[in-house]
Amino acid sequence: MAFLEIDRLTKRYGEYIAVDQISLQVEQGEFVSLLGPSGCGKTTTLQMIAGFLDATSGSISLDGKDLLAVPPAKRGLGVVFQSYALFPHMTARQNVAFGLEMRGVKGAERADRVTEALELVSLAQYADKYPRNMSGGQQQRVALARALVIRPRILLLDEPLSNLDAKLREGMQIELRGIQKTLGTTTILVTHDQAEAMALSDRVIVLNQGRIEQIATPYDAYERPATPFVSTFLGKTNALQGTGVRPEKIMFSTEGLIGTVRATIFQGTHWLYHVDTADGLIEVIRQNDGHQPLSEGTSVHLAW
Repeated sequence: MAFLEIDRLTKRYGEYIAVDQISLQVEQGEFVSLLGPSGCGKTTTLQMIAGFLDATSGSISLDGKDLLAVPPAKRGLGVVFQSYALFPHMTARQNVAFGLEMRGVKGAERADRVTEALELVSLAQYADKYPRNMSGGQQQRVALARALVIRPRILLLDEPLSNLDAKLREGMQIELRGIQKTLGTTTILVTHDQAEAMALSDRVIVLNQGRIEQIATPYDAYERPATPFVSTFLGKTNALQGTGVRPEKIMFSTEGLIGTVRATIFQGTHWLYHVDTADGLIEVIRQNDGHQPLSEGTSVHLAW
Protein backbone atom coordinates (compact mmCIF):
# COMPACT_ATOMS: atom_id res chain seq x y z
CA MET A 1 0.00 0.00 0.00
CA ALA A 2 1.24 3.48 -0.88
CA PHE A 3 2.03 6.04 1.82
CA LEU A 4 -0.69 8.39 0.51
CA GLU A 5 -3.54 6.86 -1.44
CA ILE A 6 -6.28 8.88 -3.13
CA ASP A 7 -9.17 6.88 -4.55
CA ARG A 8 -11.87 8.33 -6.84
CA LEU A 9 -11.72 11.68 -5.06
CA THR A 10 -14.48 14.03 -6.24
CA LYS A 11 -15.53 17.59 -5.41
CA ARG A 12 -18.79 19.04 -6.71
CA TYR A 13 -20.25 22.51 -6.41
CA GLY A 14 -23.83 21.96 -7.47
CA GLU A 15 -23.68 20.82 -11.08
CA TYR A 16 -20.04 21.90 -11.47
CA ILE A 17 -17.43 19.15 -10.97
CA ALA A 18 -14.14 20.70 -9.81
CA VAL A 19 -12.39 17.37 -9.20
CA ASP A 20 -13.65 14.30 -11.03
CA GLN A 21 -12.79 10.85 -9.65
CA ILE A 22 -9.06 11.40 -9.17
CA SER A 23 -7.05 8.36 -8.10
CA LEU A 24 -3.38 8.67 -7.15
CA GLN A 25 -0.72 6.92 -5.08
CA VAL A 26 2.27 8.74 -3.58
CA GLU A 27 5.18 6.90 -2.03
CA GLN A 28 6.93 8.02 1.15
CA GLY A 29 9.69 10.52 0.40
CA GLU A 30 8.40 11.23 -3.11
CA PHE A 31 8.08 14.72 -4.60
CA VAL A 32 5.06 14.99 -6.91
CA SER A 33 3.50 17.98 -8.64
CA LEU A 34 -0.14 18.59 -9.48
CA LEU A 35 0.28 20.46 -12.74
CA GLY A 36 -2.29 22.13 -14.92
CA PRO A 37 -3.96 25.38 -16.00
CA SER A 38 -6.15 27.54 -13.78
CA GLY A 39 -9.41 25.80 -12.92
CA CYS A 40 -8.10 22.27 -13.53
CA GLY A 41 -8.72 21.15 -9.93
CA LYS A 42 -5.17 21.03 -8.60
CA THR A 43 -5.63 23.48 -5.68
CA THR A 44 -9.01 21.94 -4.81
CA THR A 45 -7.32 18.53 -4.59
CA LEU A 46 -4.60 19.93 -2.33
CA GLN A 47 -7.18 21.58 -0.07
CA MET A 48 -9.06 18.30 0.32
CA ILE A 49 -5.82 16.55 1.31
CA ALA A 50 -5.15 19.33 3.84
CA GLY A 51 -8.73 19.19 5.13
CA PHE A 52 -9.64 22.76 4.21
CA LEU A 53 -12.35 21.44 1.86
CA ASP A 54 -14.68 18.49 2.34
CA ALA A 55 -14.70 15.86 -0.39
CA THR A 56 -18.01 15.12 -2.10
CA SER A 57 -17.03 11.48 -2.51
CA GLY A 58 -14.00 9.25 -2.64
CA SER A 59 -11.31 8.56 -0.07
CA ILE A 60 -7.86 9.66 1.08
CA SER A 61 -5.73 7.40 3.25
CA LEU A 62 -2.37 8.19 4.83
CA ASP A 63 -0.22 5.28 5.93
CA GLY A 64 -3.30 3.05 5.79
CA LYS A 65 -5.56 5.32 7.88
CA ASP A 66 -8.60 7.30 6.73
CA LEU A 67 -7.37 10.89 6.46
CA LEU A 68 -10.82 12.35 5.78
CA ALA A 69 -11.91 11.32 9.29
CA VAL A 70 -9.11 13.39 10.89
CA PRO A 71 -9.56 17.15 11.61
CA PRO A 72 -7.16 19.37 9.61
CA ALA A 73 -5.13 20.43 12.65
CA LYS A 74 -4.46 16.79 13.58
CA ARG A 75 -3.44 15.52 10.15
CA GLY A 76 0.23 16.35 10.74
CA LEU A 77 0.62 18.13 7.41
CA GLY A 78 2.75 21.19 6.67
CA VAL A 79 1.29 23.75 4.26
CA VAL A 80 2.97 26.65 2.45
CA PHE A 81 0.60 29.04 0.69
CA GLN A 82 1.15 31.31 -2.29
CA SER A 83 0.77 34.37 -0.03
CA TYR A 84 3.09 32.89 2.69
CA ALA A 85 0.46 33.89 5.32
CA LEU A 86 3.06 35.09 7.83
CA PHE A 87 1.99 36.93 10.98
CA PRO A 88 3.19 40.52 10.40
CA HIS A 89 3.51 41.30 14.12
CA MET A 90 5.82 38.32 14.73
CA THR A 91 9.51 37.95 13.95
CA ALA A 92 10.77 35.11 11.78
CA ARG A 93 11.60 33.15 14.94
CA GLN A 94 8.13 33.71 16.40
CA ASN A 95 6.42 32.78 13.13
CA VAL A 96 8.32 29.51 12.95
CA ALA A 97 7.67 28.76 16.62
CA PHE A 98 3.93 29.31 16.37
CA GLY A 99 3.06 25.82 15.14
CA LEU A 100 5.13 24.22 17.89
CA GLU A 101 3.41 26.37 20.52
CA MET A 102 0.02 25.18 19.26
CA ARG A 103 1.24 21.60 19.62
CA GLY A 104 2.45 22.15 23.18
CA VAL A 105 6.18 21.85 22.45
CA LYS A 106 7.91 23.80 25.20
CA GLY A 107 11.19 25.34 26.34
CA ALA A 108 14.53 24.22 25.04
CA GLU A 109 13.11 21.70 22.58
CA ARG A 110 11.01 24.37 20.88
CA ALA A 111 13.94 26.80 20.71
CA ASP A 112 16.25 24.14 19.30
CA ARG A 113 13.77 23.06 16.63
CA VAL A 114 13.12 26.66 15.56
CA THR A 115 16.85 27.34 15.26
CA GLU A 116 17.32 24.12 13.31
CA ALA A 117 14.50 25.01 10.88
CA LEU A 118 15.83 28.54 10.30
CA GLU A 119 19.33 27.18 9.66
CA LEU A 120 17.87 24.67 7.20
CA VAL A 121 16.48 27.52 5.07
CA SER A 122 19.58 29.73 5.58
CA LEU A 123 17.79 32.33 7.70
CA ALA A 124 19.41 31.98 11.11
CA GLN A 125 20.81 35.52 10.89
CA TYR A 126 17.32 36.93 10.17
CA ALA A 127 15.58 35.25 13.09
CA ASP A 128 14.60 38.52 14.79
CA LYS A 129 13.44 40.35 11.67
CA TYR A 130 9.79 41.06 10.92
CA PRO A 131 8.25 40.06 7.56
CA ARG A 132 7.95 43.70 6.47
CA ASN A 133 11.75 43.98 6.64
CA MET A 134 12.34 40.88 4.53
CA SER A 135 12.45 40.26 0.80
CA GLY A 136 9.92 38.01 -0.89
CA GLY A 137 12.44 35.19 -1.02
CA GLN A 138 13.21 35.52 2.70
CA GLN A 139 9.51 35.52 3.57
CA GLN A 140 9.08 32.39 1.47
CA ARG A 141 11.87 30.70 3.43
CA VAL A 142 10.21 31.63 6.75
CA ALA A 143 6.94 30.10 5.55
CA LEU A 144 8.80 26.95 4.51
CA ALA A 145 10.61 26.75 7.87
CA ARG A 146 7.30 27.17 9.70
CA ALA A 147 5.83 24.26 7.74
CA LEU A 148 8.88 22.03 8.24
CA VAL A 149 9.46 22.70 11.94
CA ILE A 150 6.47 20.56 12.92
CA ARG A 151 8.12 17.65 11.08
CA PRO A 152 5.12 17.05 8.83
CA ARG A 153 4.21 13.68 7.41
CA ILE A 154 3.51 15.42 4.11
CA LEU A 155 4.51 18.91 2.93
CA LEU A 156 1.85 20.62 0.80
CA LEU A 157 3.00 23.53 -1.38
CA ASP A 158 0.38 25.72 -3.08
CA GLU A 159 2.14 27.81 -5.78
CA PRO A 160 4.76 28.87 -3.20
CA LEU A 161 7.18 30.46 -5.68
CA SER A 162 4.76 32.26 -7.98
CA ASN A 163 5.24 35.67 -6.30
CA LEU A 164 9.01 35.64 -6.85
CA ASP A 165 10.79 37.07 -9.87
CA ALA A 166 12.14 34.61 -12.43
CA LYS A 167 15.78 34.56 -11.28
CA LEU A 168 14.92 34.23 -7.57
CA ARG A 169 12.31 31.58 -8.35
CA GLU A 170 14.89 29.47 -10.14
CA GLY A 171 17.26 29.71 -7.17
CA MET A 172 14.48 28.80 -4.74
CA GLN A 173 13.56 25.77 -6.84
CA ILE A 174 17.09 24.43 -6.38
CA GLU A 175 17.01 25.17 -2.63
CA LEU A 176 13.57 23.64 -2.18
CA ARG A 177 14.53 20.42 -3.93
CA GLY A 178 17.75 20.23 -1.91
CA ILE A 179 15.88 20.66 1.38
CA GLN A 180 13.30 18.05 0.39
CA LYS A 181 15.99 15.52 -0.52
CA THR A 182 17.87 16.23 2.72
CA LEU A 183 14.79 15.68 4.89
CA GLY A 184 13.10 13.02 2.76
CA THR A 185 9.73 14.67 3.36
CA THR A 186 6.91 13.49 1.12
CA THR A 187 5.96 16.61 -0.84
CA ILE A 188 3.04 17.60 -3.07
CA LEU A 189 3.41 20.79 -5.09
CA VAL A 190 0.59 22.62 -6.87
CA THR A 191 1.82 24.66 -9.82
CA HIS A 192 0.80 25.86 -13.27
CA ASP A 193 4.48 26.34 -14.21
CA GLN A 194 5.59 23.42 -16.39
CA ALA A 195 9.29 24.18 -16.03
CA GLU A 196 8.98 24.31 -12.24
CA ALA A 197 7.14 20.99 -12.07
CA MET A 198 9.66 19.28 -14.35
CA ALA A 199 12.64 20.68 -12.43
CA LEU A 200 11.40 19.64 -8.99
CA SER A 201 9.33 16.50 -9.33
CA ASP A 202 9.90 12.78 -9.23
CA ARG A 203 6.53 12.52 -10.99
CA VAL A 204 4.05 15.00 -12.44
CA ILE A 205 0.28 14.58 -12.35
CA VAL A 206 -1.11 16.57 -15.28
CA LEU A 207 -4.68 17.72 -14.65
CA ASN A 208 -7.24 19.15 -17.04
CA GLN A 209 -10.86 20.02 -16.25
CA GLY A 210 -10.80 18.10 -12.98
CA ARG A 211 -9.38 14.89 -14.42
CA ILE A 212 -5.94 13.32 -14.60
CA GLU A 213 -4.50 13.33 -18.13
CA GLN A 214 -1.20 11.64 -17.29
CA ILE A 215 0.94 10.50 -14.37
CA ALA A 216 4.60 10.10 -15.31
CA THR A 217 8.16 11.20 -14.65
CA PRO A 218 8.82 14.67 -16.08
CA TYR A 219 10.95 13.18 -18.84
CA ASP A 220 8.33 10.62 -19.88
CA ALA A 221 5.50 13.16 -19.78
CA TYR A 222 7.51 15.48 -22.01
CA GLU A 223 8.90 12.89 -24.41
CA ARG A 224 5.86 10.57 -24.47
CA PRO A 225 2.74 12.64 -23.76
CA ALA A 226 -0.32 10.42 -23.24
CA THR A 227 -2.87 12.85 -24.66
CA PRO A 228 -2.97 15.82 -27.05
CA PHE A 229 -3.53 18.11 -24.04
CA VAL A 230 -0.32 16.97 -22.34
CA SER A 231 1.67 17.38 -25.57
CA THR A 232 0.59 21.01 -25.91
CA PHE A 233 0.62 21.95 -22.21
CA LEU A 234 4.15 20.70 -21.51
CA GLY A 235 6.23 23.06 -23.60
CA LYS A 236 5.76 23.71 -27.31
CA THR A 237 4.88 21.07 -29.83
CA ASN A 238 4.22 20.58 -33.53
CA ALA A 239 1.39 18.20 -34.40
CA LEU A 240 1.90 16.52 -37.78
CA GLN A 241 -0.67 13.91 -38.77
CA GLY A 242 -1.32 13.18 -35.11
CA THR A 243 2.34 12.89 -34.06
CA GLY A 244 3.91 15.66 -31.93
CA VAL A 245 7.40 16.90 -32.76
CA ARG A 246 9.10 19.16 -30.22
CA PRO A 247 10.48 22.41 -31.71
CA GLU A 248 13.97 21.79 -30.34
CA LYS A 249 14.10 18.42 -32.17
CA ILE A 250 13.71 20.09 -35.58
CA MET A 251 16.75 21.29 -37.52
CA PHE A 252 17.38 23.22 -40.71
CA SER A 253 18.68 20.88 -43.38
CA THR A 254 19.55 20.61 -47.08
CA GLU A 255 16.50 18.41 -47.66
CA GLY A 256 13.22 17.66 -45.95
CA LEU A 257 9.95 19.53 -45.43
CA ILE A 258 10.02 22.76 -47.44
CA GLY A 259 9.09 25.99 -45.70
CA THR A 260 9.52 29.74 -45.46
CA VAL A 261 10.60 31.58 -42.32
CA ARG A 262 7.67 33.78 -41.26
CA ALA A 263 9.11 35.13 -37.99
CA THR A 264 12.43 35.11 -36.12
CA ILE A 265 12.11 35.67 -32.38
CA PHE A 266 15.12 36.14 -30.08
CA GLN A 267 14.70 34.51 -26.63
CA GLY A 268 18.17 34.91 -25.16
CA THR A 269 19.54 31.37 -25.02
CA HIS A 270 17.80 30.39 -28.25
CA TRP A 271 15.97 31.56 -31.37
CA LEU A 272 12.33 30.67 -32.00
CA TYR A 273 11.39 30.47 -35.67
CA HIS A 274 7.89 30.30 -37.14
CA VAL A 275 8.07 28.49 -40.47
CA ASP A 276 5.21 28.23 -42.96
CA THR A 277 4.97 24.81 -44.63
CA ALA A 278 2.44 22.86 -46.66
CA ASP A 279 1.55 21.03 -43.42
CA GLY A 280 0.92 24.26 -41.53
CA LEU A 281 2.91 26.53 -39.25
CA ILE A 282 5.93 24.82 -37.66
CA GLU A 283 7.86 26.14 -34.64
CA VAL A 284 11.60 25.56 -34.56
CA ILE A 285 13.89 26.24 -31.61
CA ARG A 286 17.61 26.52 -32.30
CA GLN A 287 20.32 27.33 -29.77
CA ASN A 288 21.86 30.79 -29.81
CA ASP A 289 25.37 29.77 -30.86
CA GLY A 290 26.46 33.26 -31.87
CA HIS A 291 25.74 32.91 -35.57
CA GLN A 292 23.40 35.29 -37.36
CA PRO A 293 19.79 34.06 -37.35
CA LEU A 294 17.84 33.30 -40.50
CA SER A 295 15.98 36.26 -41.92
CA GLU A 296 12.23 36.37 -42.39
CA GLY A 297 11.34 35.21 -45.89
CA THR A 298 14.22 32.72 -46.13
CA SER A 299 13.38 29.40 -47.85
CA VAL A 300 14.38 26.40 -45.69
CA HIS A 301 14.13 22.64 -45.39
CA LEU A 302 13.16 21.07 -42.07
CA ALA A 303 14.26 17.66 -40.76
CA TRP A 304 14.07 15.80 -37.46
